[in-house]
Amino acid sequence: MTAMRTRALIVCVVLAASCFAFARKEETLEQLVARAESAPLPDQPGIYIGIAARQMQLADTLYTAGRVAEASAAVSDVVTYSERASDASTKSGKKLKHTEISLRKMAAKLRDIKRGVNFEDQAPVQAAIDRLEQLRTLLLAHMFEKDKK
Repeated sequence: MTAMRTRALIVCVVLAASCFAFARKEETLEQLVARAESAPLPDQPGIYIGIAARQMQLADTLYTAGRVAEASAAVSDVVTYSERASDASTKSGKKLKHTEISLRKMAAKLRDIKRGVNFEDQAPVQAAIDRLEQLRTLLLAHMFEKDKK
């Protein structure tokens, strides 16, 4: 009988721990940015890409809801945090491939968004696409440059 109580207790503890893990609130944008800025340089690209991806989802939602001004601000954030990720990745030499792949996916998502936006509202989206492609090109050049010895 004690073995069964022990198992039940273990199951209860595991369930309680998992409930606390799922109950944890998602970090705000400001908290994520603060965490990224205080993180070691090799960890910054992943955090900044996560922030950019989150803002990408927000921009998509806002464009769908017809809130163009707020969506444009979110697209601007995507570019800002993508630039920070690219800079940190280039400086540290870490997560170059992951950053480049993420930028490619975000540029493709922006192209999809652009197709659904009114013509007058497409310019900021196209500018963001162009900037992400420039960042990708710089990352690829850094990844495949010959050693200068």
